Amino acid sequence: MGDQIVINNSHRETSSDQGFVIDIYPLSGYYFGSKDPLPFKEETLADRAQRMKSNYHAHGLRTCVEAVILVELFKHPHLLLLQLKNFIFKLPGGRIRPGESDIEGLKRKLSRKLSVNEGETDWEVGECLGMWWRPDFETLLYPYVPPNVKTPKECTKVYLVRLPVSRRFIVPKNLKLLAVPLCQIHENHKTYGPIIAGIPQLLSKFSFNIINT
Repeated sequence: MGDQIVINNSHRETSSDQGFVIDIYPLSGYYFGSKDPLPFKEETLADRAQRMKSNYHAHGLRTCVEAVILVELFKHPHLLLLQLKNFIFKLPGGRIRPGESDIEGLKRKLSRKLSVNEGETDWEVGECLGMWWRPDFETLLYPYVPPNVKTPKECTKVYLVRLPVSRRFIVPKNLKLLAVPLCQIHENHKTYGPIIAGIPQLLSKFSFNIINT
């Protein structure tokens, strides 16, 4: 990877490219608790496709927003992932409501899945790192719109979310919040899927400033 790790005991040095520096704080500075489980529907792939068709006919293009959140562990950047049923890994986020902005939707989803207060809006949502498109209801997501596709059915946008030095993460009991090293995720499509496996490359333009508090 082209990522750079900068170890600093206080604050990052002044740089003309501060927008491309991500401050990463130790995992030990965060508190983790649990709350009531979220309802999840048991559905087959056919059920999911049918649900997406119904939503598309009612609301048009389905838009999902997901968060890239980094922490430090063993002096290496780790990505926070939600795990469902021991084998499904997801970035925190989800589908936004009709008329809702990407930022508002992502903050709402983060609060629902990672905060004690679902109305919390204190999330620093940064730039959009990438977008993926689903040409129809059954196919996989692509990091572009195929030229023969005029009306894609779903768009997933991934945003960088910067953490403060400390925060309380309160996670539903039927989800696990994991910190996974970027080196384990890199191009590991089989385990994590194409979006998560591609995140290390999306982050290659950034320098990581690991702050030991």
